[in-house]
Parts: sequence; structure tokens; C-alpha cells
Amino acid sequence: MALRIGKLGARLPRIDARMGRDPRVVFRALLGVLLAANLVAAFLVFRPIGGSAEELEQQLIALRREVRQRQATIQNLKALAAKVEKGRAEGDRFISQHFLARRTAYSTLMAELGKSAQTAGIKPKEHTFNFEPIEGSDTLGMLIVTANYEGSYADLVQFVNALDRSGRLLIVESLTAAPQQSGGTLSVAMRLNAFVQDDGAGAPGAREAAR
Repeated sequence: MALRIGKLGARLPRIDARMGRDPRVVFRALLGVLLAANLVAAFLVFRPIGGSAEELEQQLIALRREVRQRQATIQNLKALAAKVEKGRAEGDRFISQHFLARRTAYSTLMAELGKSAQTAGIKPKEHTFNFEPIEGSDTLGMLIVTANYEGSYADLVQFVNALDRSGRLLIVESLTAAPQQSGGTLSVAMRLNAFVQDDGAGAPGAREAAR
């Protein structure tokens, strides 16, 4: 019995020694964990996720500036689109008012020229027509008219003024006037350009152009 107690007493210092070391190890580990947690907390305070308050404020200001710039760009594009649409509408209106319909270009132009010649008192002679497409357009063309007239100088001036006041877009490309043997009468040769809009009926026929 005494032997067993002696052996147990010899083991107690070893157990106490182990117990003395283990709490210190645990305590040191806890201190390490707390220190790491404090370091992380301090880092988050001085360097929060996403940046500091000043950096976040600067980012917000930059984003607001970018939004304003994009809104200004959108407004400019809307204004440009409105101007383009307005220009297209005005162009269509100009063409409808001043261009000849392709299907009736010959008869309409003959009526215009005949009315102007009658108003001016000049006598119409031969007329020839030639249609040419306008390069770059599938719907617009030009009708070239070679026309001959007889009349006085005053009649010619009045006739040219009547053409200038015409609602159609008529361009006098060339004009020559030669006096005839009969005094006071001029032989006039003119080359006119009129513009035609395609209405789906095709170009003026060869028969009309030959006239």
C-alpha cells in the first residue's frame, strides 16, 4: 500500500507540470487570436472595404459627373435626330413641290413651257427630251429639254422671267439667240434641265423623248 502511494506521489509533480504548461499555451493562443482580431478590426477602421469615406465621396462625385455627361450626350443625340428628321421632311416636301412626277413629267413640262411661252408672247418650235438618272439615287432623275422658239428680244426676256417664277425647278443650262432675216425676230435655242421623282411608273417613254 505504501509503495503504491509512493509511486502515485512521484507522478503528481509530472501531472502538475503538464497542467502548468497547458494553460499558458492556451492563454498564448487566445492572446494570438485576439491580437489578430484586433489587427483586422484596426485595418477595417482605417481601410474599410470599398475605400475610405473620402474615397467613396470622390467615387460618388465621379459617378454623378459621368451620369450628367451621359445625359447631355443623350440630349444632343435626340436634338440631332430631330434635326435629321426635320431635314428629311423638308427635303421630301421640296421634292414633292418642285420635282416632276416621272409618269407625267413630259406632259406637265410641256404644259408649263407652253403656258410661259403664251404669257410671254414667244412662239414655240421643236422640243426634244432626254432622261438621265442622277448618280447615287434610285428615285431621282433629270429631264433635259432642248427647245426652240421665235420672238422678239422683249418676248425672250419675259419668257425667261416666267420660267424663273415657275413653281417647278427649271434650270436654263444654255441659251442662244440669233436674229432672223425678218427684222426684230430672234431664233432662240434653249437647253433646260428639269428634275424628276420616280413614282414607280418608269422613265418617260422613248416616244415622248423623241417628240
